[in-house]
Amino acid sequence: MSLRIDLVEGASIAVRSLFAHRLRTVLTVMGVGIGVATLLAILGITQGLDSSFEKQLATLGSSSVFVSRQPWVQLGNWWEFRNRKNITLAQVEAVRAQCSLCDSVIPMVDDNADVQFLGNELSQVVISGASEEWPKVNGFEVSQGRFFNQTDDDNRRLVVVLGADVTDTLFPGVSPIGQTMRIGKKPFTVVGTLGRKGKLLDSSQDLRAVIPFNTFTSFFAGRRSYTIGVSVKNPDQLDAVEDELVGVLRRVRNTPADKPDDFAINRPEQLASTYQQLTGALYAVALGIGFITLLVGGIGIMNIMLVSVRERTREIGVRRALGARKRTIIIQFMLEAMVVSAVGGALGTIVGLGGAKIISLITPLAATVKPLTVVFGVLFAALVGLLFGIWPAARAANLDPVEALRQE
Repeated sequence: MSLRIDLVEGASIAVRSLFAHRLRTVLTVMGVGIGVATLLAILGITQGLDSSFEKQLATLGSSSVFVSRQPWVQLGNWWEFRNRKNITLAQVEAVRAQCSLCDSVIPMVDDNADVQFLGNELSQVVISGASEEWPKVNGFEVSQGRFFNQTDDDNRRLVVVLGADVTDTLFPGVSPIGQTMRIGKKPFTVVGTLGRKGKLLDSSQDLRAVIPFNTFTSFFAGRRSYTIGVSVKNPDQLDAVEDELVGVLRRVRNTPADKPDDFAINRPEQLASTYQQLTGALYAVALGIGFITLLVGGIGIMNIMLVSVRERTREIGVRRALGARKRTIIIQFMLEAMVVSAVGGALGTIVGLGGAKIISLITPLAATVKPLTVVFGVLFAALVGLLFGIWPAARAANLDPVEALRQE
């Protein structure tokens, strides 16, 4: 009962004191608010980037692996990767014949070319040579028309399936199905379009045109290394499939037993691991800056509270002489510090997360505002006020009543 009275009375006195010194209160609130705003803006942007990257990885499919001469992310000796032997069609066929756990095995190859339809043109579009199982392995869906079949591939037909960006640019407001467009200088008939997938690592997956594999090899000459796309029925088998692929490829590529693999098996989760390694240190530095800013706000609270104790020394002496306990004085000053911090935290949360949203609208950076982040901002600010208000509160409570009454 007495504790509740102390809390109510302390809160009342704290609020009156804050209103009595409005300028000082506003400046202190601003100090805490800037710290919280900085911290939560950083949190909002980092959470948004993580969420965006997870969504991008999901577009690669969770049941596929991709074998290539070089890894997707090269953090090691790039010269070693550059000098590796090409992956050939014979090796693709060997994997198809010998991999018992593989559901689909396809050769994959890309190049770049300009595409056009009437007056509309796009430069440096990714041209993919593919078999009929390409959408399944790569996680694409056909949104209009059809994908080409084995007959199209065997007969090297000039047919094409377009990505969403190419469709929107070349055929605005017009159905592309059955239209004749040009890839380079060759005419191709559009038989289908792909559903939109968005960007992966700031590169559009929809700026592409897919043609039959044998048609691709007819028009894009040159000795090249292929990628082997492999899908499995059960994602739980990916580790076993990877082990089987390593064995098959080492045999067909005649890799010596004492030598490391001269190929790379790429999986989406490997990109996630690399992303965390590359961004972990950056996030730590950014959050460190936010915490330092908030620490400065906390020091400001302590300084203002110490000034308040000195100004109200006689008031404290009168209250102690009338029977107020140390606990009552401590609660009053602790509540005063916490109220200032909580108000600053609430305002800082609004400004910080609002700023993160604005940044996400005008820049490529993403931002995510989570309800728990809002609660965290206010509570963390109140905790800062609590911690930095302990010493001033204890100092006020330990003043000698007689000495305090002598203060003018």
